[in-house]
Amino acid sequence: MSIDQTAQMSSKLSDRVLDPVERVSEVLFGLIMALTFTCTLGVVTAGHAEVRTMLLAALGCNLAWGIIDGSVFVMARFNARCRDILQLHAVRSTKDHGAAQRMIADALPPLLAAVLPREQLEVMRQGLLQLPEPERPRLTRGDWVGASGIFLLSFLSTFPIVIPFMLIGDARLALRVSNAIAVASLFLCGYILGRYAGYRPPAMGIAMVAVGGALVGVAIMLGG
Repeated sequence: MSIDQTAQMSSKLSDRVLDPVERVSEVLFGLIMALTFTCTLGVVTAGHAEVRTMLLAALGCNLAWGIIDGSVFVMARFNARCRDILQLHAVRSTKDHGAAQRMIADALPPLLAAVLPREQLEVMRQGLLQLPEPERPRLTRGDWVGASGIFLLSFLSTFPIVIPFMLIGDARLALRVSNAIAVASLFLCGYILGRYAGYRPPAMGIAMVAVGGALVGVAIMLGG
């Protein structure tokens, strides 16, 4: 593998907003958050809340989670760029070539670092020494597009939980249907995650439902 191929592959991996497993995980977090909110509201109101109240609460929860998720993504991207500059300065400042090569290997995806010989790492070290001084870290248009995508993923994936409050006039029945949809979605996410992770999909789906139910229960016991 040439140095150009290595750089291109590393760039593609770092530029990807989320891989499939991370996308499923984001959906899982959103579902657990929404389920926690609706269950807590149902307990607090003793099942006597109006449909409008439940609808607005569920929509607000979904919107808030999407905004938080997108904001965390932007902050993580900015922090990653700051860390890259610090790592570059560390590689340039050290006089120990072996230590510099280890720093470069640690900064690469583990799959790439495992197959790169020391000669390639040394070529990369030499290339880093010749780079111009990096600019101050800043957010790019791609970061904001990625944050928007995260927001839409989080909001739209939990939106089915809101639909019962739009279609059913009985708040208690709507809450039960909403929770059933959330549980089914948890199972589906666990099933998909199991396929990607190499576990038995049905078992992983059941495990996600159990974990989600346990987290919701803990949240309710602690006051939501």
